[in-house]
Amino acid sequence: MKKALVHDWYYISGGAEKVVHSFNNIWNDFDHYALVDFLNEKDRNFILNGKKAQTSFIQKLPTAKSNHRKFLQWFPLAVEQFNLSDYDLVLSSSASIAKGVLTTQDQLHICYCHSPMRYAWDLYHQYLSDSNLNKGLKGMYAKRVLHKIRQWDISTTNRVDHFIANSNYIAKRIKKVYNRESTVIYPPVDVNNFEIEKLKDDYYFTASRMVPYKRIKMIVEAFNKMPNKKLIVAGDGPEYIAIKNIANRNIDLKGFVDAHELKELMKKAKAFVFAAKEDFGIIPVEAQACGTPVIAFNEGGVRETVVHNKTGYLFNNQNPEAIINAVEAFEKLNFKPETIRENALKFSKERFEKEIKEFVEEKYKQFIEQK
Repeated sequence: MKKALVHDWYYISGGAEKVVHSFNNIWNDFDHYALVDFLNEKDRNFILNGKKAQTSFIQKLPTAKSNHRKFLQWFPLAVEQFNLSDYDLVLSSSASIAKGVLTTQDQLHICYCHSPMRYAWDLYHQYLSDSNLNKGLKGMYAKRVLHKIRQWDISTTNRVDHFIANSNYIAKRIKKVYNRESTVIYPPVDVNNFEIEKLKDDYYFTASRMVPYKRIKMIVEAFNKMPNKKLIVAGDGPEYIAIKNIANRNIDLKGFVDAHELKELMKKAKAFVFAAKEDFGIIPVEAQACGTPVIAFNEGGVRETVVHNKTGYLFNNQNPEAIINAVEAFEKLNFKPETIRENALKFSKERFEKEIKEFVEEKYKQFIEQK
């Protein structure tokens, strides 16, 4: 079986890239394709076992390294230029464009869908607002591009033989957008890289890239109103300066921290605070692997990974007052670190790799038998 793995793009090591890492743990003979590949050596070794992806013409466009998304209107054309005709199995890892590669009836295409492209569908209006593209000529152009992208995205749905969703939440979105059924296989979390810590310090912790939809600013605003409670924040990004300017003395902004420091901060925290609406959300599971309870917004993937009043506390509104009320309610409850970690183990990397291997091999066996 000759195999190709198509990923949207490689420029950082995030949650989707951890999925690719596990794909390569299962099968080490993929040929790799992506719109761009700007990985540093450390990330390349982890994600792709040192390999380089075959890239599209976008790789060579000016400023592609600093901002490949500005060429969004060219993404459909670019991904369709990959010639995958020699492969028996095409596995796409898609949160945007990868699922749209061209295949034939003699090839099996399985898509691991992190989400239908958010900026074209459910985050469309938020994307326009955050980018100041609600009006004017630039706004009209952006809306037209995204309209065309949606049309293309729907037209490529039948290029996929089988969809895998990373959560039940995303399975519902796949059904809504593509009208396709999917099988849920939760993404890999390296829970064995995190140790349980029973003795917690007196601080709350959050960590994320500081972009609007992660809602770090909202968490900081909440703790500004709780001056007797300490909050430690790890991460940087476009909103860092604005958040730093509003943070009171009880809030410690660490900026970027390495993996070791992140883990230590997570282990010792009395709770991890998470206010984003995520498709799955790996970091709340990592926190639970440390025996740290999670205070989270009750939407998206955390509804499947955090057990209310048992491994954390879920709040229902995305505003500072809801976080304040959740913290007050949380402090009246008792949590057992062993129970919290046990819940996290259900999302292990080993479980993911076993389930993916069984799914792909079974679907390929059926495919061959039906040819």
